[in-house]
Amino acid sequence: MTDPDSTSPRPRPGVVRAAARMATVPADRAGQRLDNFLLGQLKGAPRSLVYKLVRSGQVRVNGGRAKAERKLEAGDEVRIPPVSLNTPGDASTPPEAFLRRMERAIVFEDARLLVIDKPSGVASHGGSGISHGAIETMRALRPGQSLELVHRLDRDTSGLLVLAKKRSALTALQALMREEGGDGIRKRYLTLLLGRMPDGTMSVDAPLHVGLRQGGERHVQVDPGGKPSLSHFRVLERRGGHSYCEVRIETGRTHQIRVHARHIGHPVAGDDKYGDAEANRRLREKIGLKRLFLHAASLEFELDGQDYVLNAPLAPELAEALDRLG
Repeated sequence: MTDPDSTSPRPRPGVVRAAARMATVPADRAGQRLDNFLLGQLKGAPRSLVYKLVRSGQVRVNGGRAKAERKLEAGDEVRIPPVSLNTPGDASTPPEAFLRRMERAIVFEDARLLVIDKPSGVASHGGSGISHGAIETMRALRPGQSLELVHRLDRDTSGLLVLAKKRSALTALQALMREEGGDGIRKRYLTLLLGRMPDGTMSVDAPLHVGLRQGGERHVQVDPGGKPSLSHFRVLERRGGHSYCEVRIETGRTHQIRVHARHIGHPVAGDDKYGDAEANRRLREKIGLKRLFLHAASLEFELDGQDYVLNAPLAPELAEALDRLG
């Protein structure tokens, strides 16, 4: 019988057609999700493509179909399907200016971790038309170095993003993130909420459900059937009729702060997805706010007996906008 892969159309110039292969999960990858394992195997593949391959059944684990969130075990046999990826040295390489910009964004590094102050507009990882996310760019800057995202930030959110340089650090930090009450890794954000939040402090305990719109765009809403989500807002200053706040989150759901802020009637300034378009327009004209006013300002955790206290000052364009607000 003819191998169906051998009859595939001839690839276009600049495209490499890989063959299907089997990968055995090593002991140090036990517990890793299938989608993340595939991203490591298919260097440069966008996450959207990985999900498509899994949904279509082209990825097999021990001969059977599996879901993207499946936790792998040491010794599992994973079928890696043939995919088309750009060859090295073309569009897969981030531009030099962007590489230098991201190199300057590094705020901390040791033998286990690399931490960047991610600029707004830079995705945590590539996919959905984004060629160069933070993780792909840092890997390009550190060829031969194993780097994995510990967590993610929305593309429009600036601030601290942690990458693990060792598998042991990755698994330890992800375990800390799963601790109840958010005590494993304490996260603090800075944001400007539209309007005057009535109380100085407010906790929002509202479950969130992630849905997909046409085209694969994620949209999150408060839903009783969603995952438990808890955010704590504290007003730091009143500025121009709006509320400059610190937010601490006990859970790390997709778009959590943005959706919780809208839920209490005070959406994040500059939020073009969940916010107030007219208020955003006025702030853009009055104070030059052209982006989401949300910044991951600090992270605190203990790893292997060492205390980490990481800080990133408010992004300059946000600090300037806040000053203009008076």
